[in-house]
Amino acid sequence: MRAEAPIAQPKPKLQQPKRKFAFPHIYVILLIFVAGMSLASYIIPAGKYERVEGPMGRMMINPEVFTFIDSTPIGLMDFLKAIPQGMVSASSVVFFTFMIGGAFMVLKDTGIIHFGVDRLTKRFSTNKVLIIPVLLVTFSVITAFIGTPELALVYVPILIPLMIKLGYDKMMAAGVALIATTGGFLSALTNPGTVGLSHQIAELPVYSGAGYRFLLLIAIILSGVVFLLLYAKKLEKNPQLVKQSLKETASKHFFEEKSYEITTRQKIAGLVVIIMFFGMIYGVLTYQWDFVTLAGYFLAVGIVVGIVAGLSGNQISESFNKEFRDVLLGAMIIGVARGVAVVMEESQIIDTIIYGLSHVVSSLPSSITVLGMLATQGLFNFFVPSGSGQALITMPIMIPLADIVGTTRQTAILAFQIGDGLSNIIFPTSGYFMATIAAAGISYAKWAKFIFPLLIVWFLIGCVFLLIAHAIAWGPF
Repeated sequence: MRAEAPIAQPKPKLQQPKRKFAFPHIYVILLIFVAGMSLASYIIPAGKYERVEGPMGRMMINPEVFTFIDSTPIGLMDFLKAIPQGMVSASSVVFFTFMIGGAFMVLKDTGIIHFGVDRLTKRFSTNKVLIIPVLLVTFSVITAFIGTPELALVYVPILIPLMIKLGYDKMMAAGVALIATTGGFLSALTNPGTVGLSHQIAELPVYSGAGYRFLLLIAIILSGVVFLLLYAKKLEKNPQLVKQSLKETASKHFFEEKSYEITTRQKIAGLVVIIMFFGMIYGVLTYQWDFVTLAGYFLAVGIVVGIVAGLSGNQISESFNKEFRDVLLGAMIIGVARGVAVVMEESQIIDTIIYGLSHVVSSLPSSITVLGMLATQGLFNFFVPSGSGQALITMPIMIPLADIVGTTRQTAILAFQIGDGLSNIIFPTSGYFMATIAAAGISYAKWAKFIFPLLIVWFLIGCVFLLIAHAIAWGPF
């Protein structure tokens, strides 16, 4: 009997692994924004406010004279040039980033950073959570007075080894640096570039109303402390997060388990660091140093401290070179992010956008106009991520608007502070913020997920303080 051939069985289909969504690289995100703004230049009509001389000789807009002009949409070559032009435009901030990084590496190579981290680790080893409020209050107060949130770039490289030695991760380090500096910036007591400049435009006593802003600072920093303490508890329950952070940063050689001792020269160098840090605060408050001056100052810090600690000229030079390579990504991000503003300036649609936003705010009921001001300032910060630049563009419009709707000029300035400050650590066009998370090795997607709940809380706190200020007709003092 003839055997039947076996029936061929169909081959099982291989299941293709599901592709997980990969968040785009920050360069891709910023390029999309530049492209989107270039396309918007074909839709949004060009317009221009008259410019007049403002405080300290700076040019600001005249809100009474706005005219629509011939459109100058962005062509292909203009689009291609936007990012290089952005790098040129942001050169002062870019070099500031390089000099901060170089000075930090000199401090690291002298052993001062290792010694400081070791001492702080031992000091807070028995009650490590105390380090969070101590650092948050210290950094926020410094920024509240001098108005330099860019100092987050200085803090992060020091905080990463400290936090990991205490059992936390690099997200905690970035959180402490950015939450403290942003909280101090948006609640600024004597920030020359935002509060001081706005008070001059509004013809108010410079730095008046500091008492009410101090209450805001307390509320903002207290909520930031609670937020980070809750994150600390999360890390205690998930030690794998800390292990991953340790693995990712092990190449920095910060984690040798030994005690550090320093020589007399290194102690003197450490004292020089403290003196020069307070010298920087004095220079910003008294002489309103810009980024170019600060870049030169940090270059001097690196050289002077290196020489005092006993490093040779070649060693100091190599220290700067090593960190230049490490901060290159952050510096590049600052320049690329500025490309969005370049496109708006070239197409002359910045004034049109603020013109339209001001009309939206003026149409709101007077009781919530201050909230409209807050939202407007936050939105506009996407396009002009500069506190002083935004003050010169928006304050000449918001101050007369405040007079018309019956709120005080002081309240309008507070709305500007909060809106500008809040968006500084979420908008990818904020160069120093993007450079800080790049220095910490944190992706934008992870940071946005981490910080978003706190931003909601801060926004609600800001709304409450603005509504109270409007209700009590908060004046100059």
